[in-house]
Amino acid sequence: MDELRRQLIITAQRMDAAGLNKGTAGNVSVRAGQGRAGGFLITPTGMPYETLVNEDMVFMHLDGRCEGRRKPSSEWRFHRDLYAARADAGAIVHAHSPFATSLACLRLDVPAFHYMIARFGGATVRCAGYATFGTQALSDAVLLAMAQRRACLLANHGMLVLGDDLAQALALGVELEALCEQYWRACQLGPPVLLDALEMATVLAKFADYGQQG
Repeated sequence: MDELRRQLIITAQRMDAAGLNKGTAGNVSVRAGQGRAGGFLITPTGMPYETLVNEDMVFMHLDGRCEGRRKPSSEWRFHRDLYAARADAGAIVHAHSPFATSLACLRLDVPAFHYMIARFGGATVRCAGYATFGTQALSDAVLLAMAQRRACLLANHGMLVLGDDLAQALALGVELEALCEQYWRACQLGPPVLLDALEMATVLAKFADYGQQG
């Protein structure tokens, strides 16, 4: 598990380097262990990512118990609930990236202005309803917005993505922020032309075997 802790720290630091985050905002987690011993590792609350060492990573059980010398991220609830509900959740990235957060503060879904929206599982990236950070109410809103999706915005808050592993979760976070920037820029010139439901269904089918298959 030491290697997984190291990879978690690297991912958190790369999130900052990619421009998804600043300071101590945001959090990252990765599924760890199996069966009754299963749970997830998560970054600690309120610590700069460049200062983290393996021992700062917090192991959490799915019943909410935690192990380690640090307190977990205040957002551990939506991480826990997503791992419990989604077998496809191997890692989760939450960030306060500039363009995703700007759209989230307008409480906007990201519509099918570009076919790559389908990368996240549907014809839109939904914006979850607002709730105070760190609460079960926020986690409940996240679960609704993430139904059949790999990403959502959080109203007046930021973005959330899940991936098969840490590398994919970070890559999807970068993709989502780029799409949010493109949508924001397009909206400065007028309402973007949206792809229709038939075209998005076609794109979603093509994404079923997108990328290298091993």
